[in-house]
Amino acid sequence: MISPQSFDRNLLPEERFSPRDLIRKVRERKEELGLIIDLTYTRRYYGPEELPATLCYSKILTMGHEIPNKQTIFQFKCVVKKFLNDNKDTDKLIGVHCTHGLNRTGYLVCRYLIDVEGMEPNAAIELFNKSRGHPIERTNYIQDLRNRAGKKKCGLKSLGSGPFREKSSAPANPRKQMVKAHPPRSAQPPLAVPR
Repeated sequence: MISPQSFDRNLLPEERFSPRDLIRKVRERKEELGLIIDLTYTRRYYGPEELPATLCYSKILTMGHEIPNKQTIFQFKCVVKKFLNDNKDTDKLIGVHCTHGLNRTGYLVCRYLIDVEGMEPNAAIELFNKSRGHPIERTNYIQDLRNRAGKKKCGLKSLGSGPFREKSSAPANPRKQMVKAHPPRSAQPPLAVPR
């Protein structure tokens, strides 16, 4: 495993952006980050031990360039849904990232908006692109998202009892979700853990 410090040496200071930088930027905006979902397929950029103990962290190993598998998509939806349910009385943000914060991130955020929130695919893509300030680039991700139009929605309501059951019929705040996987085949790690 490459240490984050050795990785930083390969970047100019103005090109570096650490978890500490993210937390500082969020605080400058008078907002609070509650969860980071790391979609990178590596552990070389930073470790969860660099995050404050009050911040939840979820690592969902997600291969780049290819459409995430059903298990990865389901895991992402469950992590987001559980966090939103557990924090429904707060305005805590969810930070989602992959290597560039565009393709895997955009795809999974849009899948959540489409499958869980019932948003139309083009509206979800447009919202992500506008919020991110840069569009999703991979055509295979965009085409797959657009193919979701008219398909049966999975609002996670069918998950039965437990932390994923809907507690109210009010739709979640899409702004709260617009933040910025091949999980291990053995035992599943906790969805998100406080640090």
